[in-house]
Amino acid sequence: MTEQRVQRRLAAILAADVVGYSALMQCAEEATYAEFERLKREVIEPGLSRHDGRLIKTTGDGALAEFASPSAAVRCAVEVQESIASGRSSLTLRIGVNLGEVIVGADGDLFGDGINIAVRLEGVANPGGILISEKVYSEVEGKLDIGFEDRGEQQLKNISKSVRAYAVRSGAHSAPIDRLSAAPPLPDKPSIAVLPFQNMSGDPEQEYFADGIAEDVLTTLSKIPELLVIARHSSFVFKGQVRDIREIGRTLGVRYVLEGSVRKAGNRVRLAAQLIDSLNGSHVWADRFEGDLDDVFELQDRITQDIVAALEVRLTFGEQMRVWRKRSGSPLVYEHFLKGRSLYVNFAKHTHAQARSELERALAINPAYTPALSLLGFALTDQARFGWEKDEATTYEAALECAARALAVDPNSDEAYVTLGYTRLYQRRHDDALAAGEKAIALSPNNAGAYHMAALFHSYDGNFRKAAQYEEQAQRLSPLRRNESMVDAARAKFHLGDLVAARDIASRVLAEKPRWLTAQSILVAALWNLGNEDEARIMIRKMLANHPNLTAGRWAQRLPYRHQKDLDAFVTPLRLAGLPEGE
Repeated sequence: MTEQRVQRRLAAILAADVVGYSALMQCAEEATYAEFERLKREVIEPGLSRHDGRLIKTTGDGALAEFASPSAAVRCAVEVQESIASGRSSLTLRIGVNLGEVIVGADGDLFGDGINIAVRLEGVANPGGILISEKVYSEVEGKLDIGFEDRGEQQLKNISKSVRAYAVRSGAHSAPIDRLSAAPPLPDKPSIAVLPFQNMSGDPEQEYFADGIAEDVLTTLSKIPELLVIARHSSFVFKGQVRDIREIGRTLGVRYVLEGSVRKAGNRVRLAAQLIDSLNGSHVWADRFEGDLDDVFELQDRITQDIVAALEVRLTFGEQMRVWRKRSGSPLVYEHFLKGRSLYVNFAKHTHAQARSELERALAINPAYTPALSLLGFALTDQARFGWEKDEATTYEAALECAARALAVDPNSDEAYVTLGYTRLYQRRHDDALAAGEKAIALSPNNAGAYHMAALFHSYDGNFRKAAQYEEQAQRLSPLRRNESMVDAARAKFHLGDLVAARDIASRVLAEKPRWLTAQSILVAALWNLGNEDEARIMIRKMLANHPNLTAGRWAQRLPYRHQKDLDAFVTPLRLAGLPEGE
């Protein structure tokens, strides 16, 4: 009996997949399914036809296709992504393209590493982007009107050998394919990102200390108007990762990247830092600093002063006094503060209580330590507005006292002004909140958090256009991990009547945080007003499953709108979609 011969051939394989599909299905099942079916019918399949591609198979959230040439596969991928970016779909795709030998099954299906590598490349592509293998690159480079970024060797899941990959950039000026997540352009002034410092102490418990050192350097730099400084929420995304500095610079839209290490032993601290030009990977400046824990603030200021000098930024005497003001505090105060800050960002009732305890310990030693005062005021406001403290009015007043004490010590504390505005907002003192937000931005023009909070104040005051503008600036200063800004940008878009944008932005946030009540409520309101009433009702049922005591009345009480008409515009769709009236 003659063995059947295995048929093989060389093929260019395109693998595409919807970003966050499972979470989107949880949020709006029918709408997501219908949108992907429309995307396949109106964009993907016509694109395959134009470039002589063959659809191998589709899954619930993706497609696999074969092309006779790598050029055709890449042209098709570019066309599909540009069509989506132009508004043809609210979904976002990742695409991987590979050239390799495949096994042809009896039914025409394809198998083998040629397929697997394309699928794995798709999995590590940027949302909205295209990643191709080195084999594809060697065939198409110089033949198409597109550019490429070398992403280096990729260790792909279940693929034994690493694969060199290239990201596709298209157009006459090599603009990114993935416009929704496109790298921001470099600004016309020095720009910098501070990466989390490596903990060299050998004690994992000191991780918060190393993070705190880097964040304080970042905070000091952010007060300098002549710089653009990326927020912690974006630069700290790279913690624990080994990435090319050039790639980090492109992703964040900055020219310079600061990295460093911290070694803490007993009462001694050693800091090492280096400033790198992300355009070519060259070192602009590097130095080591050593001292006692009592000197830690001075060491941080020496780093920032050297960075400013290396970037040839000149400060006036008044700016120097404001940026490098004398700070007081003992090592123990600083450690309590860093622990409190790391607990606060977890944002839960018990971690807020723990954070409050650590901050109060810091202030018991040094009652004039302004960072602890400002953050304690924020924590108290949260505890009051979420009902975690029974005496709401007294807790708000305690938060205001923290802000006042901080401003008495340092009248130029942007953190204190943000705390003041935050508390005033939930006291319904909107004019005071707006003034505090504008003051914080003036004092710290690189503070993404200040722009986000000022946007929040303007949004609840009814100036939704201003809120949207400020959220855009917050997102530029924090290109990654920008969910808070995206949620409030979605709210502003809803009130401005851009319901599709509100729906799409809220859906993107929920793809990462599927139980975020604020994002869910914005999605419901947008869906209902768009006429997708069944999807809105499904989302309300999911909200109630997680929050069985939620009512329209209770939700409305938590939203500090200045004008009843704005509150009604937002809450009425929730009521109509099935949120119980309640209190």
